[in-house]
Amino acid sequence: PPERKRFYQNVSISQGEGGFEINLDHRKLKTPQAKLFTVPSEALAIAVATEWDSQKDTIKFYTMHLTTLCNTALDNPTQRNKMQLIRAAVKFLETDTVCYRVEEPAALAELQKNEWDPVVAWAEKRYNVAIGSSTSILGPNIPARTKETFVSHLASYNMWALQGIEYVITQLKSLILSMGLIDRHITVEKAVLLSRLEEEYQIQRWGNVEWAHDYDLCELRARAAAGTLFVHLCSESSTVKHKLLQD
Repeated sequence: PPERKRFYQNVSISQGEGGFEINLDHRKLKTPQAKLFTVPSEALAIAVATEWDSQKDTIKFYTMHLTTLCNTALDNPTQRNKMQLIRAAVKFLETDTVCYRVEEPAALAELQKNEWDPVVAWAEKRYNVAIGSSTSILGPNIPARTKETFVSHLASYNMWALQGIEYVITQLKSLILSMGLIDRHITVEKAVLLSRLEEEYQIQRWGNVEWAHDYDLCELRARAAAGTLFVHLCSESSTVKHKLLQD
């Protein structure tokens, strides 16, 4: 949406029957489909309220990733159920960024091996699966058992967290990197770097359009970080609030 002039002074949260609500002065925040904006945890409500409170003279909706994710979870515009969300996430394995390798140039092939092999090995050990990689345009042949293992693992998350997981996967173009990030095995900066490895290699070799590269990098980090935070805040108890406030 286009930017809108800030129309409120104060942002607060309150607990309602369905969860925690966001108040803009005396107005209740609503979703694009006019549903009451209600989130399942106080910690998430605090994070969303912070997004709204951080807006200055105008409301920049494109900077409010947590609000957007909550709207998606509440309105479910694609009308998918839990299993459909899980299957969509697992399908990314077939085109996972870290599974597609080049043979030429040799320097890039070596870089992919050095940087991507460790995270693939971690995922194989962590989930007791076989993943592998391929230089074929068809990609690796992911075993059915591997897919079913990830289906079972993702089924342990609730619908809200799954929306966040799919969002992170879409940003990184990788289920493996996303799970490494959500499981706290790698940082946001590392996950983003690994997802852009070929692009970063080309930039090191040929240079870049400075402002465009910096903007894209920061935006991707912001989206990946917001999605990961969303997953954690939707998966953990309200005691997260205390840690969030301390941090």
